[in-house]
Amino acid sequence: MKALCLALAVVILAGGARSGFGAAGLVTPGQPFPTNLLTKPDAGQLTGLRVDLPRPDCATRPSDCADVDLLNTLDGFNVEPRISIPFSGPIDPRTVSSDTVFFADAGGDRTGVNRVVWEQSTNTLHAQPDVALHQDTTYVLVVTDGVKAAAGGELDASAFRSDLNLGQTKDERMKAYRKALLDALGWSGVAPGHIVDASVFTTQSVTAISEKIRDQIATSSPAPATFAIGANGEHAVFPVATMGTVTTRLQTTTAPDFDTSSGSFAGFLRDVGTIALGRFRSPDYETADSLIPSYPTKTGVPVVQSWNDLYFTLYLPPGPQPAGGWPVAIFGHGLPASKEDALLAAPVLARNGIALIAINAVGNGGGPLGTITVSRSGGSDVTVPLGGRSVDQNGDGTFDPFEGFFTPPVGSLLLARDGSRQTAIDLMQLVREIQVGIDVDGDGRPELDASRISYFGQSFGSDYGAQLLALDPSVHQGVLNDGGGPTLEAWRLSPFNRPFVGLLLLLRDPSLFNADPSDLVSFAEELPLRDQPPLVDTRSGASAIQEFLDRATWAQNPGMGIAYAPYLRATPLAGVGPKAVIVQLAKGDQTVPNPVTSAFVRDGGLQDRTTYFRNDLALANVPGYHVHDPHSFLLSVANAPAQFAIAAQQQVATFFASDGATTIDPDGPGPYFETPIAGPLPETQNFT
Repeated sequence: MKALCLALAVVILAGGARSGFGAAGLVTPGQPFPTNLLTKPDAGQLTGLRVDLPRPDCATRPSDCADVDLLNTLDGFNVEPRISIPFSGPIDPRTVSSDTVFFADAGGDRTGVNRVVWEQSTNTLHAQPDVALHQDTTYVLVVTDGVKAAAGGELDASAFRSDLNLGQTKDERMKAYRKALLDALGWSGVAPGHIVDASVFTTQSVTAISEKIRDQIATSSPAPATFAIGANGEHAVFPVATMGTVTTRLQTTTAPDFDTSSGSFAGFLRDVGTIALGRFRSPDYETADSLIPSYPTKTGVPVVQSWNDLYFTLYLPPGPQPAGGWPVAIFGHGLPASKEDALLAAPVLARNGIALIAINAVGNGGGPLGTITVSRSGGSDVTVPLGGRSVDQNGDGTFDPFEGFFTPPVGSLLLARDGSRQTAIDLMQLVREIQVGIDVDGDGRPELDASRISYFGQSFGSDYGAQLLALDPSVHQGVLNDGGGPTLEAWRLSPFNRPFVGLLLLLRDPSLFNADPSDLVSFAEELPLRDQPPLVDTRSGASAIQEFLDRATWAQNPGMGIAYAPYLRATPLAGVGPKAVIVQLAKGDQTVPNPVTSAFVRDGGLQDRTTYFRNDLALANVPGYHVHDPHSFLLSVANAPAQFAIAAQQQVATFFASDGATTIDPDGPGPYFETPIAGPLPETQNFT
């Protein structure tokens, strides 16, 4: 069965006459989506309104009903909406372009459309904005007479123009919408006689609640971090030269069971002076159900639900400490992974005089009983908590990878929204701890320079890292490696992760899977990539999948890195200056495919800040190089050859050491890195 259309009351039957908005009550069939007719006033919101989608039959469509309940807490529509424009008959989709269908704001700025889909069975046009729209902003969506009927003739705009006349409705809400629409049509710069359809809508506030939480953290006075975390109260501070075997016990079940591994890292970390393992307290804004509650974006006050003890690993360079402390880079790992991944970049940063610090993201690092034991020359072993943050959400006794990062139930819209958002909150708290002073050796002098804080993240670490960079004025520069968003867009385009999307579709009630359920990658969503010709959708159920993907992005925006991309440099948030940023992108990434990262770069206006690793050239020309998924190239120092990882890390270190002033090409005049990217952004997957 077809899922609930977000427009619900705006879907038009194939071949039916287009209706206006003159009738009282909810939206009548024929209106473009999104539209502020599907909202109601709410003075508690920054936008002054709240989404008000009609609920379906919850007995027969429980998943859709839960979606509507969630979306109706938001103060506006998706900043990258899937628009739906119904027609009374077939059109020629080849006439749809950014000149004939577009968005305009009150300043007259236009945003065109891309990724056009013509849904043949319902005579409905779908598309997405060419770049992300601004948050909490009102737009008019305009269809001009440049769009032609399938036979080449003009579209009949008489119903739309009649709707704009006085006296078409006595309903005050409809009158107010009509006036807003009439006012907004002037923003388009198109003569009224050339407009055949339009709607007015307001986008959601993406950053508002996270900004409130940031301000709460910024004005707090936390206790300093402690290193007295050994099982017997020992300080977990280890000069690398004194370290012997390190044994890690990762908790995998509640029994408890552990995966144990041992090794010596002294050789690899010979350029690092000291490793310190510490702990600090961080406010948790998630409930026990891994959910950050909805708050009105204007008047709401986010509430701390509990407090967590978070563990960190800090790598200090050797030699005399600078007078103001070491410049410090915060590292954000991907999923599933742990803070220990920072070890792979610590030597390069240490050689450049930069300290490195990392925590586990929400739901990562195994269960809470995991430990690290460090043997020392001339001293007894020290055992400290590993700091695992995985949670046995489903009660099966197993800590699955990043279990606790996603908000249940599986198949709902939220997925990683609040796990990602809470991790960004934890990083803001870590920044505050650095500002309070991190004193490793107890001499009363902080080891880290609070005025020189940088961030770099890999994969999903770029997602929550983009939030940190956009929100926190104390983090001045950052490098985001092979990340992007939206989450489901990355998953559906990835050969490894596409089955997860298939599973989510199967878990919907009723199911949205429109192919053989024994093959989880076989679903058909009929979505073109950017700049491809309009796609004619004739596949049953594809439109419902498109709607689900749109709803998920809409719901997840407040915790999704791509929604924060415009605020890194192009339009910084109030009180936060533009950030110096590098985006590192690998051609042919099969985990976060190129079109996804390109969307992040485009939305942030960061093309001139993008370094492109040509994995295709490395495969063709470098002996012994056989990496077909370069997603983790930044950290691949243990694989031969490691030259690309070291080169990319040196770009990071040079950038941070110069406080964001110097961007080197990782391989100089060599062919394997383009700094900045040469030519257009990659909009296809480029798999090899």
